[in-house]
Amino acid sequence: MARNVNVGLIQCATPFDPAWSIEKIQKDALDRHMPLIEEAGKKGVNILGLQEIFNGPYFCPSQDPKWYAAAEACPGPTTEIMQKLAKQYQMAIVVPIYEREQAGVYYNTAAVIDADGAYLGKYRKHHIPHTNGFWEKFFFKPGNGGFPVFQTRFAKVGVYICYDRHFPEGARALGLNGAEIVFNPSATVAGLSKYLWKLEQPAHAVANGYFVAASNRVGDEAPWNIGTFYGTSYIVDPRGKFLATASEDKSELVVATCDLEQIEETRRTWQFYRDRRPDAYADLTRP
Repeated sequence: MARNVNVGLIQCATPFDPAWSIEKIQKDALDRHMPLIEEAGKKGVNILGLQEIFNGPYFCPSQDPKWYAAAEACPGPTTEIMQKLAKQYQMAIVVPIYEREQAGVYYNTAAVIDADGAYLGKYRKHHIPHTNGFWEKFFFKPGNGGFPVFQTRFAKVGVYICYDRHFPEGARALGLNGAEIVFNPSATVAGLSKYLWKLEQPAHAVANGYFVAASNRVGDEAPWNIGTFYGTSYIVDPRGKFLATASEDKSELVVATCDLEQIEETRRTWQFYRDRRPDAYADLTRP
């Protein structure tokens, strides 16, 4: 018997005027997302994923401490808004935000909210890049919460954020922890890694026998202009097959129906979990 889950991803352009206050910038970004969130609810999406730090720009090219003011508690004001929407539409939502744990301690975080509006928990991005245009260590502390999996009404959900996708270890940990669908919210621009966008995450799906839902921004964000966010958000099945793909340049919702029974079917064919050799992998844990 099929276990169908309607999975949705939103990719959204978030241009802003640098003269605006951070509060106005965040409100404008939220306002841009609201019609797409409402569209997802009306279309019967069961689990919706938003893009990395969805309620504002990708500010990491700046190394400007003013953006620390964009951080908030998790759970907090933004998750409360999303909890109401989740309950209204009976739709679980993955909500990536900039988290403030305490003064001077900030994380790149994604909250997971269930379809009844309950806050289930959060994932904090583990792998933090620090290179030209992506000065993330200036803004984020590496995640310290492991690789949790959240039992939503519809499926067991894991989260891996942007740069995390280059590291197979956490992707495997999510599978071992029982994830059926892994969301990867991202902020990725055209350039060196673009060819990897449709390579690495389908490979994670195949290696671990689960669905992957990868979201990305679209458009350009002044004043930094580090490149164009190329969208192409997509959902793939446990065999790496693309079920739905968004455009490169439009703010939009992309939806696919995922039959979770395919996980069992795939793993009976490809016995990667049976045949893995953790006793032989000690070198992987060496610094």
